[in-house]
Amino acid sequence: MCGFVGYVNNTENIAENEKIIKAMADRIIHRGPDQDDYYVDGDVSLGFRRLSIIDLDGGSQPILNEDGTKVLVFNGEIYNYRPLREELLTLGHIFKTETDSEVLLHGYEQWGKDLLPRLRGMFAFVIWDKRKKKLFGARDIFGIKPFFYYLNEGNFLFGSEIKSFLSNPLFKKELNEKRLPEYLCFEYLPDTETMFKNVYKMEPGAYFEWQNGEFASARYFTPKFDIDDEKSLSAWETLIDETFKGSTTAHAIADVEVGCFLSSGVDSSYVVHEMAKHNDVKTFSVGYAEEKYSELAAAEEFAKTEGVRNYTKKITAEEYFNITPQVQYYMDEPLPNPSAIALYFLARLASEQVKVVLSGEGADELFGGYHYYREPLDFENYMKLPQGLRSAAASVASKLPNFHGKRFLTRGSHPIEERYIRNNYVFNHSEVNGILKNPVNAPDPSVFTKPYFDEAQGEDDITKMQYADIRTWLVQDILVKADRMSMANSLELRVPFLDREMLKVALQIPSRYRVNKETTKLALRGAAAKQLPEKTAKMRKTGFLTPLNDWLKRDEFYTQVKEKFQSDTAKQFFNTDSILKLLNDHKAGTAHNMKKVWSVYCFILWYEKYFIEN
Repeated sequence: MCGFVGYVNNTENIAENEKIIKAMADRIIHRGPDQDDYYVDGDVSLGFRRLSIIDLDGGSQPILNEDGTKVLVFNGEIYNYRPLREELLTLGHIFKTETDSEVLLHGYEQWGKDLLPRLRGMFAFVIWDKRKKKLFGARDIFGIKPFFYYLNEGNFLFGSEIKSFLSNPLFKKELNEKRLPEYLCFEYLPDTETMFKNVYKMEPGAYFEWQNGEFASARYFTPKFDIDDEKSLSAWETLIDETFKGSTTAHAIADVEVGCFLSSGVDSSYVVHEMAKHNDVKTFSVGYAEEKYSELAAAEEFAKTEGVRNYTKKITAEEYFNITPQVQYYMDEPLPNPSAIALYFLARLASEQVKVVLSGEGADELFGGYHYYREPLDFENYMKLPQGLRSAAASVASKLPNFHGKRFLTRGSHPIEERYIRNNYVFNHSEVNGILKNPVNAPDPSVFTKPYFDEAQGEDDITKMQYADIRTWLVQDILVKADRMSMANSLELRVPFLDREMLKVALQIPSRYRVNKETTKLALRGAAAKQLPEKTAKMRKTGFLTPLNDWLKRDEFYTQVKEKFQSDTAKQFFNTDSILKLLNDHKAGTAHNMKKVWSVYCFILWYEKYFIEN
């Protein structure tokens, strides 16, 4: 696991470019404290920070091919690199190392972009072809590993984290303020733009080429549901279990010790169980003194059952609030998911013992784990009524005081594309301009997710929501915090549920075997039940709970947030009366505004880190 940086030179001054590329790499030293190295010629500069996982002595980057005409920088792991290496050897390629990095380099030599569908792993990489004066780069199919690039006035910069761009004089740092409404609704930007002008995210399953000053990108992979109605639930459970065993074996490949994150849920427990079959695995769990928010007891109980060591930490409110500004810096863009802070401490705990951990991210999106996936089942009969009747019922209900069933009637007037929960996950679109100092004519959030619902046209509503989550929430939220919080602590995080073979299975399972009115992740839980205690396999999803809701009502933290809400930064972007009302109503208990308060607060902290302190 590593980080890379690079740019197209605008000067042939080698010494100057060497100085700049090193400064860029130093910005992301947390991604690779073990080693750094650089490649600079008259056209491009490449830098690399290494966290040594495979071929500890011989895996230095940037790495060159046999004749020195191609140069690679790479972040990630290729789990099927060994059979690919054997194939390339038979084709005449000469290897100097035992690394997966060199497999990518020779694979590109042999197959060009056709290499990409062959890869099983998590990755972002760039190859410089010195002869053709061409840059080629790609990102894995899930978006596990980050890839950012800057395009402006003929300048092209790229890297694993945006913060590296701050050290390049070609980078013009500007806030993408017009995208604040989307941030406030989703808690992230659901497309390729970022909160910096002219900085973009490479799409998952995409590649780019840069040549003669021209940039072009395209997808090489797009997930597509292909439902198989023939198999029984039992058959799916068996197939999931067999495939998952293969995935965990692949994800365990390393020349260093591999540990596991462990919560009380079925996903991480399943990972731990498979790893414990073959290794004396260390597990890591965090919680809080506030027991109702803590999963520590359940995690420790499961670890004892499995006979594995469990390292734990209780996070205090003071620690949580103290680290939040630095967490927002590590994130690159503001990300107010409260669980990110807990994940930071979890990664820090693990990094004291191991360099690599396996985690359960991705199971919910692929196998139907979120409770709101059950909503279409509740609406099934109601949606058969004429649209006009449902709209009329919603209109009447919206004008009445709150009553049981009001939300059902108002939401029931909209198709799934519009009532998709992620569209207004934090703020409702209608609320946004009320808190912004400089309101913009932002489109309804559903505009950004509609293309994914269109791509899933013909599928049932459960499947449509899952598909939208795979394309947005998973990429822009779940995997962002997983990568940044682990790498902030120089820890490699691997996600065996997000595997090419696991995805192939997940995209075929009928929705009735994913979600029903009683439970979620039906087939996955059945697969896990073959291996785990029934109590664990059936554990209700709780999410990564935090006591933040309660802490924001405590005087010391309320005051801390209030001061930021009255700061110059807050006055620059928000109607301070409006955001203070959100905070005060939350403290008084008259409204549940935790997510809204925290989203505004995290944006302010992020802005101060990037536009005032750096």
